[in-house]
Amino acid sequence: MSTPRRLLLVNGPNLNLLGTREPEVYGTETLADVERLTHDAASGFGFEVRAIQSNHEGVLIDAIHAAREDCAGILINPGGLTHTSVALRDALSGVALPVAEIHISDIFAREEFRHFSYIHDVAAVHVVGEGVAGYARATRLLIETITGRADG
Repeated sequence: MSTPRRLLLVNGPNLNLLGTREPEVYGTETLADVERLTHDAASGFGFEVRAIQSNHEGVLIDAIHAAREDCAGILINPGGLTHTSVALRDALSGVALPVAEIHISDIFAREEFRHFSYIHDVAAVHVVGEGVAGYARATRLLIETITGRADG
C-alpha cells in the first residue's frame, strides 16, 4: 500500500485568534492565512492538507487518532497545550506518524514556563520563532521526512 499524500494540520487553543491576539508576538496573519500557506506549500509536493483548529483538547486528540487512516504525517502548533498536555503528546506518539511541531513565536525566548514542550521528543521536525512563514518550512521538512527526498 502506498503512503497517503495527505497531511493533518492541527492548530490548538487560541490560534483561531491569530491576526488579532497579541499581533506584536504572533503577527497580523490569520488562521485562514496559515491554512492557505500550508495548503500551498504541500500542494507543491503533490500533498493535500486537512486542517483542524480547536480550543478543546479532546477534539484535537480525536483528529490525531483519525489521521492514522489517511494521513502520512501531522503538522501541529499545539498552542498552550505544548506545555501542559501529556494526553496530546501520547496521541501523537500513539498514531506513529511523523510529526512537525510549529510555534509562531520563539517559545524559548519567552516566559520560562513556555520553554518546555511535551511534544518535542515525539516530533521529527521543529520550527520555532519563524512567524507564520514557519508553517511552510515545516510542511516542506515534514514531506522530506515522509518521502526521504529533499524534493518531496
